[in-house]
Order: sequence, then C-alpha cells, then structure tokens
Amino acid sequence: MLTKFETKSNRVKGLAFHPRRPWILASLHSGVIQMWDYRMGTLLDRFDEHDGPVRGVHFHATQPLFVSGGDDYKIKVWNYKTHRCLFTLHGHLDYIRTVQFHAEYPWIVSASDDQTIRIWNWQSRTCVAVLTVVKYVLEGHDRGVNWASFHPTLPLIVSGADDRQVKLWRMNDTKAWEVDTLRGHMNNVSCAMFHAKQDIIVSNSEDKSIRIWDATKRTGIQTFRREHDRFWILAAHPEMNLLAAGHDSGMIVFKLERERPAFSVSGDTVFYVKDRFLRYYEYSTQKEVQVAPIRRPGTVSLNQSPRTLSYSPTENAILICSDVDGGSYELYIVPKDSAGRSDYLQEARKGAGSSAVFIARNRFAVLEKSSNNVLVKNLKNEIVKKTPLPVATDAIYYAGTGNILCKAEDRVVIFDLQQRLVLGELQAPTVKYVVWSSDMESVALLSKHAIIIANKKLVHRCTLHETIRVKSGAWDENGVFIYTTLNHIKYCLPNGDSGIIRTLDVPIYITRVIGNIIFCIDRDGKNKLVTVDASEYIFKLALFRKRYDHVMSMIKNSQLCGQAVISYLQQKGFPEVALHFVKDEKTRFNLALESGNIQIAVASAKELDDKDHWYRLGIEALRQGNVGIVEYAYQRTKNFDRLAFLYLITGYLDKVGFMCKIAGQNNNFMGQFHNALYLGDVRKRVEILENTGQLALAYVTAATHGLTEIADRLAAELGENIPSLPDGKASSLLIPPAPLMSCSDWPLLRVMRGIFDAGLDATGRADQDEDYDDAGGDWGDEDLEIVDVNNVVENGDVVDHSEEDEVNEEEGGWDLEDLELPPETETPKAAGPARSALFVAPTPGMPVSQIWTQKSSLAGEHAAAGNFDTAMRLLSRQLGIKNFAPLKPLFLDAHMGSHTFLRAFTSAPVISVAVEKGWSESASPNVRGPPALVFNFSQMDDKLKAAYKATTEGKFPEALRQFLSILHTIPLLVVDSRREVDEVKELIVIVREYVLGLKMEVKRKEMKDDPIRQQELAAYFTNCKLQKVHMRLVLTSTMGLCFKGGNYATAANFARMLLENSPNEAQSKKARQVVQACGDRKDGRQLNYDFRNPFVVCGATFVPIYQGQKNVSCPYCGSRFVPSVEGELCSICELSVVGADASGLLCSATQSR
Repeated sequence: MLTKFETKSNRVKGLAFHPRRPWILASLHSGVIQMWDYRMGTLLDRFDEHDGPVRGVHFHATQPLFVSGGDDYKIKVWNYKTHRCLFTLHGHLDYIRTVQFHAEYPWIVSASDDQTIRIWNWQSRTCVAVLTVVKYVLEGHDRGVNWASFHPTLPLIVSGADDRQVKLWRMNDTKAWEVDTLRGHMNNVSCAMFHAKQDIIVSNSEDKSIRIWDATKRTGIQTFRREHDRFWILAAHPEMNLLAAGHDSGMIVFKLERERPAFSVSGDTVFYVKDRFLRYYEYSTQKEVQVAPIRRPGTVSLNQSPRTLSYSPTENAILICSDVDGGSYELYIVPKDSAGRSDYLQEARKGAGSSAVFIARNRFAVLEKSSNNVLVKNLKNEIVKKTPLPVATDAIYYAGTGNILCKAEDRVVIFDLQQRLVLGELQAPTVKYVVWSSDMESVALLSKHAIIIANKKLVHRCTLHETIRVKSGAWDENGVFIYTTLNHIKYCLPNGDSGIIRTLDVPIYITRVIGNIIFCIDRDGKNKLVTVDASEYIFKLALFRKRYDHVMSMIKNSQLCGQAVISYLQQKGFPEVALHFVKDEKTRFNLALESGNIQIAVASAKELDDKDHWYRLGIEALRQGNVGIVEYAYQRTKNFDRLAFLYLITGYLDKVGFMCKIAGQNNNFMGQFHNALYLGDVRKRVEILENTGQLALAYVTAATHGLTEIADRLAAELGENIPSLPDGKASSLLIPPAPLMSCSDWPLLRVMRGIFDAGLDATGRADQDEDYDDAGGDWGDEDLEIVDVNNVVENGDVVDHSEEDEVNEEEGGWDLEDLELPPETETPKAAGPARSALFVAPTPGMPVSQIWTQKSSLAGEHAAAGNFDTAMRLLSRQLGIKNFAPLKPLFLDAHMGSHTFLRAFTSAPVISVAVEKGWSESASPNVRGPPALVFNFSQMDDKLKAAYKATTEGKFPEALRQFLSILHTIPLLVVDSRREVDEVKELIVIVREYVLGLKMEVKRKEMKDDPIRQQELAAYFTNCKLQKVHMRLVLTSTMGLCFKGGNYATAANFARMLLENSPNEAQSKKARQVVQACGDRKDGRQLNYDFRNPFVVCGATFVPIYQGQKNVSCPYCGSRFVPSVEGELCSICELSVVGADASGLLCSATQSR
C-alpha cells in the first residue's frame, strides 16, 4: 500500500472521489461532510447540516453538485461552489445507507433501512419511483450483508457480510448464483469492491484490516492492518488507480502499486518495461519496438513490477530491479538481431540485491544491504569484487565510469569503487531519483518535495522546494533542468530561479528534452511528445549567463511579454530591458526612473501629465543633477518655492529676483520675503514688511542694516511704539553661500552606459532616433517644452512667446507687460554630452524592507517594514479590520522596533538599518531573514497574567484595557509553528470572553436605577467562559444580586452552579445558605434569562441569542451579534466590521505552505 494522503477526524462512514478534480468527500459519524484536496493535502470545505451520521455521499459527474444521505432520514443536494445546501428530499422512513447520482439521467438513487430503494429527480426535486420489485434474491450469507457491488465490465457481484465472509456471485439474464467464498477476515466485513483496472477484489472489515484478493485465483494476496481503527467504507477513483478507506479516526487515500514505469535513457533511445515486455523507443524516428518478454514473478503479490532499469549500450545488456523476494535483479543480454521478435525468450540471470546499476561496459554493481557492501559483477553474473561502502546505503545510482552515488538517509555520497575514495558528499533529504546531465557535469537529486542541483563533485548549487510531489526530470541541452510535479511541467535554472512551463492533467515522467519538445512516458507506459514554449527560460538563462547578444536577439524576435518577465528583469537589475516590453505609460515611467533613463521618463510624464509623476521625475532628475529637467518638472507642478530654491543653489540669481516679483504679483508675501532673503536684498525685505503692515519689524530691519533714512521715516510713523534695539551688537548682512557649480548641471554620478542601451536604441527605436538626431543629442525647448522662467504665468502654465497675446487676454491672468524684466536668457539644456556618451545612474539595491514584504502575507512583517498601507490591506482582507486607530501606535512600534538608526557624520542624514530575526555574522549577505519583531507570543502570556490579576482584584476598567491591548496586538503577531498558531487562536477566544464579560460588568455598575437589567447583565456574565477562580467570583456576585432582588429560583440556580465549581469554604457556606433560604420560592420578577436553553450574548446589545436564532459574527474575534448589527464596528475587539467577509487570521509562514 502506498499511502498518498491521510486525515484525522471522527469516524468516516462515507467516501466519494470527484471524477476529474483531485477532491474527495468524507462523511463523518458526527454529521459533518468534509471536502479534501488529496493532492495538496488541504481541507477545502466542510458542510454541517445533517443530524447524526452521514453514510452516503456522491459527486455529480459534470455539475458542481454532490448528494448526501444520513441517519436523519434526509437526502441533501449541495452546491460546492456556493458552499450551501440547495434542497432537502424527504420520504425515507429509516436510516439512509447509500445515495448516488445516475450516470445519464437527472436522477438520484437512494437505499434505506426502510427496505425501499427510491429514485428522485433532482431537477424537479420529487420522488419519481419507489423500487420494491426484486429481480434476484442471492442467498448464501449467514448474517446481515453490509455491502454489495458490481464488477465494472463482467457479470459479477461481490458482497461482504457480518458472517466475516466475502462472496463472489455470477449472474445472467435469468438467474444469479454463488461462485466462491473468500475467508480470512476476523470480524464483520464492512465493504467489498472490484478494482477498476486489475483482477483483484478489495475488502475491509471491523477487524482493522484491508485485504486484497486475487479475483481469478480467489486467494488472498496482501493484508494491511491498522493498530486501533476499524474500517467502515471503501471508495475507488473512477479514472485513476486510487482507493480510499474510512476508519474510526479518519481516512486514507492510497494506491496498491507504483505506477511509475522503469526506464533508462541511452543516446537516442529510451528502454522501458510495459505489459511484461522490454521495449525501446527511438526519439528521432518516434518508433516503438518490442525487444523481449520478461518473465512474470512466480509469487502473487503487489508491487513486484520493475522498479529501476539500467542499460549498457556496448553490450546491449539490461538490468531490471524489482522488490520481488525482498529485492532482486534480472540481467538480460539482448542480441542485436532479436529486436522486434516477440517469440524471442531468454532465461535471465538473477540475483538478490536491492539496487543494481552498470558502472562500466561489462561490469555492474549490486548493493548488498545487509552487509552494506557493493558487489561488482561481470555479465556472467560472477562476483569480481566486493567493496564496503563509506555510509549506510539504501540505494546506489550510476555516477560515471567506476563510480556510484550512494544514497543514505540524510545524505548522498559519490564513491570511487576502484580507489575506494569518497569523491563528494552532500546533505540531502531522502532522495528518490537521480538525474545526470548528458555531459555528466551536473546532477539533480529529486526527493518527495524538493530538488537539489549540484555539480559532478556534489558541490551544492541550489535547492528548490515544491508543495506537491516531484515526479521526474531531465536536463535540456542548455543546462536547464526540466521537471514535472503532479500537475505542472517546470524549469529550474542553474542559479535556482524556477517557473512553470505548462500545467498537466495527469502525471507524466520526462525521459528527454530536445529543444521545445519534451518526451515523456505516462502511467500506462505510452510514449508521448509535449511541445512547450521554451522562450521564457531560454531568455532568463541567457540573462544569467550574460549572453547579452542572445538576449537582444530574443527581444527583437520573440513575443516575450507579461508581468512575470517584467518583474524578473526588475529583480535581476535590468529595468532598462524590461522597459522594452512595456506599453503602459505608468509602468514605463516607473521603469525609466528605476533605470535612470530620463528621456523616456520625461516622455511618459508628458503623456500622463499627472502632478505626482512630475514630482517624482523632479526628484530623480535632481538626483542625477539634471537641473533643466528639475526646473521643467517644478514648473509643471507649479511648485514656485522649490523652483526659487533651485535657482538659488544653481546660481541663477537673476531668476530668483524674477521669482520674487512673481510672488509679489501673486500676493505671496512669505514667498516674496524668502526670495529677498536668498538675494540678500535688505531694501526689498523692508519694503515687504512695510507693505504687509509689519512696521516694527521693518524699522528693526532698516535700523540694523544701516538704512537710516528709511528707519527715521518708519520711526516717525511708529511714534512711541518704536522697538528698542540691543546695544553693543555688531550686525552683518546674511548672504547665502555661493553655489559650487553656477548656472550649469552638476551630475552626481557618471557611470558606463547600460549594456543593452545600444542594442535597444538600434531595435524598435528608429522613429525616436530621428527625433534625437534633430535635437542634437540634448533635450531642447521643442521636445521638453522647457521655457525660461520669465514665461511662467500666475496660474503656473508654461507658454511660448507666440501665445503671449492669448495669455494677456486670459481672464484672471497677470498682465506683466509693464514689468521691466531682465533680458531673455537661453533655456537651460538637459545634462549630458552627445548621445554616444550617455550615462545611466546605477540601479540601487532592493531595500531590506521591500525584501521582507515581497513574499510575505503577514501583516506584522509589512508593518515592521514600514509598509503600513499593505499591512492595513492585509488585515482588512484577512480579519475584516476597518478601524485602524487603535493599531496606529502598534504599527509605529513595530516599524521602529525592527530598525536601528546610525549617524555617520553631522551633515549626513541618519542611516536606517533593518534588524533581522536570528541574524549572525556567518549569515550570507545575500540571504535576508525576516524582521525582528517587538511583539511576540510570550509577551501576550505576561499581559494575560496581568489582566487576570486585575480581574481578580476587581479593577475592571484596568483589566478591560489590558485584555483589549492583547486583542489589538494579536493581528501583528508572527509565530513560527502551527502549534503556536493554534495557541494564538485559543488566546483570541479567551480574551474575547473576558472583554465581553467585563464590558457587561462595567455597564451593570453604571445602571443603578434598573435592578432587573442589572441582574440580567450579571446573569449573562456567568455564561462567559472564564477561569474557575473568576467564575466563582462572578457566580457569588450574581447569586447575591438576584437574592437581594427577590429572584430566588435564579439565585438558587447560581448557588448550585457555584457549588459545582469547587468554591472555597466561605463561598461554599454562603451558597448553601442561599439554596436553603430560597427553597421552593419562585422569582419575584421575570428576567430575560433561561439557563436551560443554550445561548450566546450579543456583544453590542447584551441580549441572549438562543440556539437556532439567526446571528452574525465578527470575522476577527468571533463575537456573536444580532443580525441588525451587521455592517457595524465590532464592539468587542473594536477593530473589525461585523459580518464582513474575511479569509481568517494569518500569523505564521507555516499557514501558507
């Protein structure tokens, strides 16, 4: 038995495979129906509407439906896409045993303990027939029959009963009769069925075993036992070689035999075994030839088909290994002229050994596992040499002439048999298959969920991890490893980059890759050709190997496109290449900025004409020192303050003066004053202060700078309000420092031109080349529309002189014709010499914060990286959180706590350094760990203890604050294991109960004038799940309150509950006194509280919601509310929207694996 998937649950009573998708339904004794993806090992959905065990389930062949029947006498039809029950069929009067959809008609067939079989039309939702006419009565079992099923093609029936027997029956048109009885089960036989593809019968029993029987010889083949679980049900996949069995504690999905064909590739040929024949297939001619028959093993057992095959081309010899007799091999030497002769039969040379491979032309090695030796044999099957192995070896593989690769439990070793030397060693999980490249320079080690790529000395290159099983692989002629999983063909580059080539409907086993054709064998032993598009991985490989001529050729000729290629190029530091594939202007703009290509950035910004894009363009141009572009960007965003400062630091003082005039015209007195400061123009400053009514400041400025005439005039106007000036102070005029490079661009960096620039300019850019030639290699006014600042008008629009009249006529514009402006200066040109000497600023590395968030779906890590917007989006999607106000300080703490800050020197900005979790000096600088978070689960434990203590001491507001603090911190927690995830979820439930209870208690203390409502709130508090010490305190308080309020029956009930909760002596005494005092007395007032009927308390209205009543819940804390509260903020956690659609808490990377 090869177990493919296993679940843990209540007793499984019914099973059904989906005919096409990798899904299985399991109906449980508890009434729940689970839908699993057995390929991925995940629970897809659960359906819980039946009362009592569900014994029958079945998928519809084409519609998104399944049907279920249970002990509640109900048949339910479900839509698994909408996750709900569509309707219920009533009619049976006892337990329903099985239900099935008809293969052709819109019918459901059901069988029940009421001794009827009913046919229902699921479209009209009516019962169309009740079958009571019996065609045959098959008598033979001594006790109750539990199961009977037909053979898929033959007129046979198999049955299992409580007499511990499996019986085989034959039938024809007129009668049915018993053929044979299969004995061996030690308890009631629960289920029996024929295998769809083999001549075997599978049965299971309450004796905790599954038995396999030969349907032809009617003998037992194999038995699989469980230690503690009785088996109840079997199911067979309608298309695939899969079975499922349900038992007391779950179910298993399994195969009886391996389906991977044994094959060996040699040159242009692949040898393989199919239908007990050795065959070969030629890739060049695509011809299949039958070589020789292979003897069938004498014993009847499973898993005895060939496991591995090794071929020696010079001797035309073949070694076939299988698990027969605990591991054995057969050696066939095929004459050249026997190919295609089906009558050729050769007696194979046999021997014992768990692995056997050719290591030379006429030598092969056999693993003797018991002694951990390798036996080297010749073609006569004679031992030539015996060599001990350096490690405890499970299997051996070919590793070059005279060498073998030994697989141990946790490592692989290359061993030279001649010199008895270990040539290489590599730590690896349990390796299943080894695939060498054609030149024997590289090897791929395939395990269940991982692929390790190494060189011929087993020096590690990269490791790939897969979530589903890896099935096979082969190297192509370019050194790319092509491999298959259960549902994909994928590629792996030498640097570890991988991707999907195409999806698969059924698993295949790759034998060879030639160009864009993949040769493979399927599970039926048929050779197939799969044509794929290899351009993506060939492009990436050329980029990795720096074959830039190939890259350029592919850019010219191929149809490469898509977000994946663009992201890959960005990630690998080639945004200028990604720019070639992009048509969207926003993406082009971003890539142009990233690659430092100002020309394209300007062109895209003009197309977009968006303030934000002009602003970002200005920042990048300033970084490169391209003053002309910065000036243009500031003009387009009408950012006159920045523009004036730019003119100051670049030495355009005449333009600063002009900006001062413009600010005055626009009544921007602060901007005008700043510009006067920049220029050191004291008279202008005094004039501005005087015009704005700041006479005292104007007088101080004039007097300080020696402008006595103006100072005297202002003193006369001020009269007695003249401000006093300090004595003995020497004053000096503040003049800004002179710019380092006046009136020109100042490039910060000059680097080599990008590798691809010349090629990209030559391909697909011919029309743009002409424009650049006309512009003389620079950006002039015609291309960029950069104009002198003299032409900037009030509303910030940039106009040419030819449009001056129109501007003057514009309503609301400035009339500047009377101003004495400085003579027109030449428009500054963009930086850079001629086109042949363009420079590109180097691309900065990816920030650690971006690495943290790139593949993470954990809100805590996004907050630590400073990406608050994505963290908020994640929390909104996962937990339905809308109110982020309580989380703001926690976001800030998370970000500050995961960074440290260094000051290099005084004039430089502070450097932010990301703090990684588990960092060490030996760690690779290229591998980044997750962020070190300030919040961890152990802190929650401490907070919980403090909250418990405050609750015990009766400090309810303080306790409530601490419990809410825990609830607010949990969304930002990150834990390492699934066990901790469960603990976090358990903590949410604990805290929620306390918050609800404490809010009711605080509310109760505020309601002094309503004794009935006080008693109700106290009673609801007792319904919360609290620690025993707190439950005793709540019960004592509520008991006293109800007793004083005259509700004696309710008080006595609380007293009895208190006595059941192990009270201390004082509490116990008080409770007994209350019970005695209340006696049979009834309640004086009616309370909205019924302790006999289970309920939950609405977190908003504090009223009970009894079982069966409609309610909605908070997607984060799980608090329940009356339906009218849906869409409002949860009053318990104060974060999420009640009834919002959310995917659930994600606080560990293990949840997304």
